[in-house]
Amino acid sequence: MEPTASTFRDIVEISPFPVYVCTGDDMIITVANNATLKAWDRDSSVIGKPFFEALPELEDQPFLGYLQSVYRTGKPFYSDNSRVDLLVGGMLQTFYYKFTYQPMYDADGKVYGVVAFNTDVTELERARQAVEESEMTLYNLVRQAPVGICIIRANDLMIEVVNDSYLELVGRKRREIENHTIWDAIPEAAESYAPIMNRVIDTGIAYTAKEAELVLIRNGKPEMLFIDFVYEPVTHFDGSINAIMVIGIDVTDQVVARRSIEDIEERGRLAIEAAEIGTFDLNILTQITVTSDRFNAIFGFDKPVPRRKLIESFHPEDRIIRDQAHEEAGKTGYLFYEARIIHPDESVHWIRTQAKTYYDTDNTPVRMLGTILDITEFKRLQQQKDDFISVASHELKTPMTSLKASIQILDKLIKTNGDTGKISTFIEKANISLSKMQHLIESLLNVSKITAGQLALNKSHFKAGDMITESCDHVRMAGDHELSITGDTDIELYADRSKIEQVIVNLVNNAVKYAPLSRRIIIHVARRTKTVKIAVQDFGEGIAYDKIPHLFERYYRVDATGVQYSGLGLGLYISAEIVERHGGKIGVNSEAGKGSIFWFTLPIGD
Repeated sequence: MEPTASTFRDIVEISPFPVYVCTGDDMIITVANNATLKAWDRDSSVIGKPFFEALPELEDQPFLGYLQSVYRTGKPFYSDNSRVDLLVGGMLQTFYYKFTYQPMYDADGKVYGVVAFNTDVTELERARQAVEESEMTLYNLVRQAPVGICIIRANDLMIEVVNDSYLELVGRKRREIENHTIWDAIPEAAESYAPIMNRVIDTGIAYTAKEAELVLIRNGKPEMLFIDFVYEPVTHFDGSINAIMVIGIDVTDQVVARRSIEDIEERGRLAIEAAEIGTFDLNILTQITVTSDRFNAIFGFDKPVPRRKLIESFHPEDRIIRDQAHEEAGKTGYLFYEARIIHPDESVHWIRTQAKTYYDTDNTPVRMLGTILDITEFKRLQQQKDDFISVASHELKTPMTSLKASIQILDKLIKTNGDTGKISTFIEKANISLSKMQHLIESLLNVSKITAGQLALNKSHFKAGDMITESCDHVRMAGDHELSITGDTDIELYADRSKIEQVIVNLVNNAVKYAPLSRRIIIHVARRTKTVKIAVQDFGEGIAYDKIPHLFERYYRVDATGVQYSGLGLGLYISAEIVERHGGKIGVNSEAGKGSIFWFTLPIGD
């Protein structure tokens, strides 16, 4: 018996996966099985409605564009895990789906609709993101850890992350470690420990060594060391061994200390004095503290003072740091914190405190021995470095922008008044080089901040129209394009003005770059209920449907009519990060041959 259309409809209806069909230019929903209606949190009344009418919350999401692309081109579309924001239970909720859009043909071979097959991968995607966040957190902790840590990729033993403490431990420069395999970087240890690492990878069982005796080539010379280390397997979310974390601590001094206590004590005393480290001995039961002269000096006193007075010296904003560190030390036995103190002369200083708790036979804490170091200069230099980078980037940007505008005007004057010759050629080359330098510096600085999670926002109130006008001065000065600003330009935004200006500049520069034959650019501002939408429209060749899903990826560059454009492909990636940090969305509507509209939204409110 041949299956009928009704049979196929029944198969679709009982499918546990969302399946729906849209037909016509307006993408009318003609079929939607129960799994689809459940995923959409809609009833069967959506059948017969246009896609956007049934799912208005998808207006700023790319799915209608994908459907229409398949309908118009007849080419199937396959997605990776894609984010979908749906109105479920009266709230906009985020889900992830992997989907396939297939064209449907009539008897004449003409596409009359699109069938969508969907798989809910929300839980899998969230698990993957959680793992990635955990890995990033792990890597950040590694870099800041006071012990030597090196993370090695399991499949090829390539070193992925190494901190400064590990470089110091093995006596290598970073360039000698990064982008190398572990045994290429430290060949002298391979014979003894390569088999052990392989066994950890094969079995997933960690290996721990105490006071391992090892000859390392440190700074070009062989040295005998005693090292406590661990080979710890790091598992991926699917349970496979993803990497090996090597944690190493140089315990050579401790081993030598057991062989010559007096000698190590003397060397320790000299080291403390040379490093200007203060020491203290706290009797936890009586709360009496015995301090060294250097300790007293670090706190701004020329003699010992009661512990109460030391505690009162802490900056009011940092006392909680000290209190929490002591509370944690009560649990772990180890004390560590950095905080500000105020000297009797009211000057502010930074200190770093480390200590260890000692217990009696009943496991009651009775004593804490520790050190204190004045790190004020270190903090000052660190702030100075950060300030320098910030000032340098801003100071470079201003003269470069002015010089670019001057060169452009000079170029036009030369061309108007006579033969430009080589002068015009060199001016044009200088313009190109200067644009590249400016874009490169800004892009690299921003990507560095994004990667480090440091893209901070400095929000203020300003009018959208004023911000857009100032952002586009460089285009007006060039005089090659006709730029219009329309819509609700008086709306007040609360955002990081300089970063939103950067987004506008990126979108306008893209319109200039990728639509060179289109002189007209429109920037439109539209007020919505809770957001404002800013769109940059050009009238160039547009963007192919298959490239739209990749536009906001890092290093992705669109090519038009076979021409490759210069640049790192970071502009839209950085713009997307800036908009998302503001709680907004970014996207593009484009059709080949009809131009493009790049848009982004920002929340309205304080």
